Amino acid sequence: MPVSSAGEQAGAIRPRRPTHPLALFFKGFVKHPAMVGSVIPSSRTMVNHVLRPVDWSQVKLFVEYGPGVGTFTRPILDRLGPEAELIAIDLNPDFIDHLRQEIADPRLHLVRGSAADVGRIVADFGHEKADYVLSGLPFSTLPDGVGDRIAAETAAVLKPGGLFLIYQFSAKVADYIAPHFAEIDRGFEWVNIPPMRLFWARNE
Repeated sequence: MPVSSAGEQAGAIRPRRPTHPLALFFKGFVKHPAMVGSVIPSSRTMVNHVLRPVDWSQVKLFVEYGPGVGTFTRPILDRLGPEAELIAIDLNPDFIDHLRQEIADPRLHLVRGSAADVGRIVADFGHEKADYVLSGLPFSTLPDGVGDRIAAETAAVLKPGGLFLIYQFSAKVADYIAPHFAEIDRGFEWVNIPPMRLFWARNE
């Protein structure tokens, strides 16, 4: 049966325009303030600062918690080798749908789920360990017990020598990661709204 064109249907519905990333990010913050750490995406300067310690030549699996509108996702993919993979985990279906529409890269695996289940998610994609895990999740506002579980699961899923990269407006995250990571380097980035505290926790 032939399909009529939109012009032939008086009541045809026009394709919806994609939501602008800034508007989508703000919407995500309003809907889930405990899961989104800021009302606007991170600056390029901060992205480069956070990712500076990564040895891209050695990355096989990179995991990102809370990719949002892809502020870190795209730079990570730009740096990843052709055989490496990126698993991006987010509870917000709007962000997952947006990234599926905007990024066509076979190395990227988008998962709607919780970072607390990272071990199972990594195993589902055929991996045992991750080389790096990145998180902008606001640990200080997560529900009770969730931050502790994410920190423990992240330490368990990282390979020996793997790095947990974190950017936060609060230093409270140190209380969650210190029991699981003996070596934690700290930094600060002023060129961002809001300015962010940075943490690089190495798994031993």
